[in-house]
Amino acid sequence: MLKGFSALQILFWNILLVLIWHTAMFIACVRLPSSFFDCKKSRFKAKEWERGGRWYRDNLKINVWKDRLPQHIKKDGFSKAHITNMSVEYLDEFIMETCRGEWFHLNNCLCGIFTMVLNPFGWNFGITFLVLLGNVPFGIIQRYNRFRLLVVRKKVLRDQAAHQKDCATQRVTA
Repeated sequence: MLKGFSALQILFWNILLVLIWHTAMFIACVRLPSSFFDCKKSRFKAKEWERGGRWYRDNLKINVWKDRLPQHIKKDGFSKAHITNMSVEYLDEFIMETCRGEWFHLNNCLCGIFTMVLNPFGWNFGITFLVLLGNVPFGIIQRYNRFRLLVVRKKVLRDQAAHQKDCATQRVTA
């Protein structure tokens, strides 16, 4: 579709397309209800081959590179650098935000289909590669972090249950 355009025109239209696509996905991401990003939904659940995130660690060496990538944190948002609260409610919200981030980045990858079709040969692979490079690693990080947060959440729930059991035992013996 962009055949016959100059390199500068092709670049301009690709930048515009990618910006519009990413902006539309961002707006959708912000406007969709939190329930849409429920980690219990099949699209967000761990697949057997992921082995609870170990596949990313073992095969992609995600621990080596994930902290070197930039992150977007909205005001009062969640930083991948550290957990600031160990309450189940906080962890649930953090987990939901990883679903939101994964959805955003992986849906942005669909823009690559349009860049593949619209661009002349050569350009189509280059632009699509850049779209994927700018989104796939971030989607993977969100997924990997969610698996880790689910483990932390499970531990917090287990600790709370043990604490409640101890309190109940102390009341009975008192």
